[in-house]
Amino acid sequence: MLPPPEPVAALAARLADVDERIDGALRQAGREPGDIVRIVVTKFHPARLVADLVQLDVGDVGENRQQELSAKRAELPELDVRWHFVGQAQTNKARAVRAAASVVHSVDRARLADALDAAADADTPVLDVLLQVNLTDDPARGGVQPEGLEALAEHVAALRTLRLRGIMAVAPLDEAPASAFARLHTYSDRVRSVAPDAKWISAGMTADFPEAIIAGATHLRIGSAITGPRPIRG
Repeated sequence: MLPPPEPVAALAARLADVDERIDGALRQAGREPGDIVRIVVTKFHPARLVADLVQLDVGDVGENRQQELSAKRAELPELDVRWHFVGQAQTNKARAVRAAASVVHSVDRARLADALDAAADADTPVLDVLLQVNLTDDPARGGVQPEGLEALAEHVAALRTLRLRGIMAVAPLDEAPASAFARLHTYSDRVRSVAPDAKWISAGMTADFPEAIIAGATHLRIGSAITGPRPIRG
């Protein structure tokens, strides 16, 4: 059973606190206030939380799971929000992801890119995508290995219904985020050597978004610092 909804004021207070920290990191990096897209990840929270966020002028919401993304889109069909899919995607779920997402942050192989492209109908809008790069030595982690980055960028850039926007990564658990995100910035340069307009860098979550901003992130994926603790799922 879901807990009763908390007052919107509490949500607004957390959102304001995060935005203040974002602005502080931007100033520290010598960047312009507001020079970033803040995506609120609402994993496991009910759709009503997304509606509350929109009341607070949140325009970008993220989901990790295709089933949850699709369900919330269906429950909130008229909501004016940009939906970001930020989790690992299976090729057999590509059509469902494409139907629900405005942006996919986690393209890490050619087969997935092809499946997303093939899921487009004649009147389907172009889909913005980012390449997820693996910042660890563990091949089981999500993301393309750095040595395959340019080849994947070339493949995605050639697909008619996808628009390559940039790069995404999750900081490793065993490395300082600042170091990992600095490396990600060099990978972004490599992607832009293939697709000059692919300038987005999706990096930084609740625990490490200030470091991501200082390293040049353009998109943050922030969850519990704004939404509060995730509901316990039975």
